[in-house]
Formats: sequence, structure tokens, C-alpha cells
Amino acid sequence: MITSVLPTYNRAPLSFVKGEGSWLVEADGRRFLDMGAGIAVNTLGHANPELSATLKAQADTLWHVSNLYKIPAQQALADKLVETTFADTCFFTNSGTETAELAIKMARKYHYDKGAPERIEIITFDGCFHGRSTGAIAASGAEKMVKGFGPLMPGFVYLPFGDHDALTAAISDKTAAILIEPIQGEGGIRVVPDHCLKGLRDLCDTHGILLIFDEVQCGVARTGKLFAHEYAGVTPDIMMVAKGIGGGFPLGVVLATEDAASGMVAGTHGSTYGGNPLGCAVGLKVMEIVSDPAFLADVNRKSALLRQHLEGLIAAHPDVFERVRGQGLMLGLKLKIAPADLVGKCYEQGLLTVPAADNVVRLLPALNISDADIAEAVKRLDAAAASL
Repeated sequence: MITSVLPTYNRAPLSFVKGEGSWLVEADGRRFLDMGAGIAVNTLGHANPELSATLKAQADTLWHVSNLYKIPAQQALADKLVETTFADTCFFTNSGTETAELAIKMARKYHYDKGAPERIEIITFDGCFHGRSTGAIAASGAEKMVKGFGPLMPGFVYLPFGDHDALTAAISDKTAAILIEPIQGEGGIRVVPDHCLKGLRDLCDTHGILLIFDEVQCGVARTGKLFAHEYAGVTPDIMMVAKGIGGGFPLGVVLATEDAASGMVAGTHGSTYGGNPLGCAVGLKVMEIVSDPAFLADVNRKSALLRQHLEGLIAAHPDVFERVRGQGLMLGLKLKIAPADLVGKCYEQGLLTVPAADNVVRLLPALNISDADIAEAVKRLDAAAASL
């Protein structure tokens, strides 16, 4: 008999009823140290006092009016994002998947309005993850994502990760955009080198192609920069953002230059809930906190501390761990065993981690995690590894 909740998840046998900072409390009272942060969502931890106060204040004022009207909180958040990024304009959504849908539409409409309707192809890369809508799974092309859901949306070209020759050969007069995560999350914390991002920017400029960065997981201070692409010193034409920007409240946004967004005029896209007062009030508070240079510097300090501990852990358990990779507080442990085995042993130690592809377990803690909690997390990882 089917369950009342559609059984599309392989859920762990855990039910959390309370959270505070980097800790979660299970229904039976057990405490778990959360090194997953809701898959890079709880930017400032659980039940953050500043975010709670912001949400409560907005909830007592106005929840929803729809985008038939101007929304002051939405305008304020858009202004903050334009001020702190490459973008000239923003469109708010409720999730990362929705940002993928708009990014695809925006890129194709751009070329249509420029008199090149044949330019519909979007290049993506092996290991990518851009969401689970029909458009987003078509962008991925991975069998585990698309099997049984055909026919797929056409117009995507799939390339091996890091194959520069294949990329150059794939450019044609049908190419509209290149879509890439500066750091693959679901793909196993695979970092695109800075020189490759620069090369993509040059390639797009040479051929009149739009460059789309998916920073749904790696953005919003996760890497120690406000957005991961900043390390390479290049900017995209369109960027997808979600997860961390709401600090736990469902919120996403597509950022774009004025030129890239030029085709998206009144009536070409919309959202009933996107950019609602509740989400935007919380998002603005998150942005105000994480865009502070002192906050970003502390993320980098904590990243160095965690990475140092992890290198020692790898040396102590060479049969379990291969290496650590990633940037900032978006780190992956490459394993010599199945990720599920380590994740399960971590549960036994009261520690939450997140599996990924390429034999990787992700560590995506709250960006304000304490030094003491970092040390405790590594201690519990050590115990989990020892039990294997």
C-alpha cells in the first residue's frame, strides 16, 4: 500500500523536532550535529534568532499579495543583489529548479529577439544537476534523472566534464548558452578551475553565447566569496541562485545582465508565490549578514580549520578516505568505500552528512558553525571511520 507521502525519497529513519544553531534534536531526544545544513540551505543554522525575528515581524504585517502589485521587500532584496553582484535585474522564484526553467527560457528568448531563433542549444556537462523539472532533467541528461520521463525537452548538448576539445567542437550556429556549476554539488564537489571559467567566458564572448552559472548550491557565501565565480574574476550573463539565500525559507532568484534579460518583457514569465514578502524579508536579512566582508573572512578561516582537521582524518584512515576537495564550507570527502556506509556510521555517531556522486560525502555546515562544533564534527567522523 502506498504511503500518504509519495515515496520518492529513501529517507533515513530520523524525525527531527527542534533545531538550534548547528544541532538538531530527534523526536526521541537524541542530538545530532548537522554538517549538511539541509543540503546547503540553512546558511545561518537552525532557528537563527535574527532570521526568526525578521520572519515573525513580516508575518505580522503581510504574507502574500501576488506579483500583480509592487512588493517593497522584493524590491529591497533585488536592489541588494544588484548592488553586490554583476547583475542588473532579478526574478524571484521559490526553488532552484524554477531558476533553471527561467534561465533556459531567458537564454533562448534572448537569441530569438536578436534574430537568431535557431540558437536554442544549451551545453551542459557530465555530473551536473540543475533540478528535477522536465526542463532541468533534460539539461542534466543523466540516465538516473531522465529514465521513464521521455520525451525530453530537446536542445541540450551533453559534454564530458573538463574536456576542452569536446567543448570547442560542440560550438555551432545553434548554440545559445553554456550552463555550468562553478562547483558541482550533487556531482561530487567537483571544482571547475578558475582558468576554465575564464576560458568559458572568453569562448562565449567570441561566439556570442550566453554564459549561465548555476550557483544554487555553491553561492551565497558558501565558498568564502559571496558567489563562487568571483574567485575566477569573471562574471556570467545569467546566474541561478537558491538554497542558502533563504536561510531555510523557500526562495530562489535568477540574476542577469540587462542585455541577457532583454527578451523577458511583460507576460513572458511569472510566478504566483515568487518574491513574496515573507521570503524576500528573510532573504534580505541573509544577504545583509553574509555579504559583510568580516563574515566572509570568517567563513574562510573556518574552512581552513575544518580542512586542516580533515587532512589529519584522511591520514589516520587511509582505507576509508582518499582526499578532501572543494572550497570554503562546501567540502567533499572522496571515499574508498560506498558513501552510504559512512553516512550510516555517522548517524550512529549523531552526525549528519550528505552523500553525492563520485564516491563522495559532502560536508555543508552552517556558515556560522562554531570552532567547537567543527572539532566535534571531526571527532565524530573519526569515530565513524574507525567503526568501518
